[in-house]
Amino acid sequence: MNLFEKEALAKLKAEQLEQASAEEVLQYAVETFPKITLACSFGAEDVVLVDMLQKISPKTDIFYLDTDFHFKETYETRDRLADRYGLKFVRAAPELTPEEQAEKFGPELWKSNANECCNIRKVGPLTTILTKYDAWITGIRRDQAPTRANAKKVEYDAKFGLMKFNPLASWTNEDVWAYIRTNDVIYNPLHDRNYPSIGCEYCTRQVMPGEDPRAGRWSGQEKTECGLHK
Repeated sequence: MNLFEKEALAKLKAEQLEQASAEEVLQYAVETFPKITLACSFGAEDVVLVDMLQKISPKTDIFYLDTDFHFKETYETRDRLADRYGLKFVRAAPELTPEEQAEKFGPELWKSNANECCNIRKVGPLTTILTKYDAWITGIRRDQAPTRANAKKVEYDAKFGLMKFNPLASWTNEDVWAYIRTNDVIYNPLHDRNYPSIGCEYCTRQVMPGEDPRAGRWSGQEKTECGLHK
């Protein structure tokens, strides 16, 4: 299938699956693309997808980007999910250790050049791991940020050269938490401490009442995305 055919297929399926449930989108994704993986950051949306995927296709790979800078609560959430579902999450790691990065670029690169830090610790590992697959699944939602407002449930990801599924694209934050409560899904306890969006420890702060839910990411910078999603 060439690029034009992939883009045409993505557009067609996006239209056909727009009214489909998240479970139906996942079912189509795993049946159509055996070489598929779920990207998990252990945030609220992703733990919902982990739970759904265990009910639909428990052998499908789930990976996470280990930046080495996550909150301890994030790693603990990973371990609790692994225990509950009997999972072994695939770890995607940067080529540089934190020490090597500091030696090459100086200490606290996330302060001096956050984009470069994300490129090294997130985009690079993601690019590498996605070469093993024909499609990937993410937890992005349209109402998370203006940059995600046009996300389709099925897209051709030109940046990484594969199909991309966003089963929760049309969900609201309330939908996410209703699923978590109804299904007793394990979630990151930082969500209960005013962290609606959780990234690396050095680039994430608490969000105060009245602030945008993503105001705690790269606070004080113009940066709003880490580069994983176009």
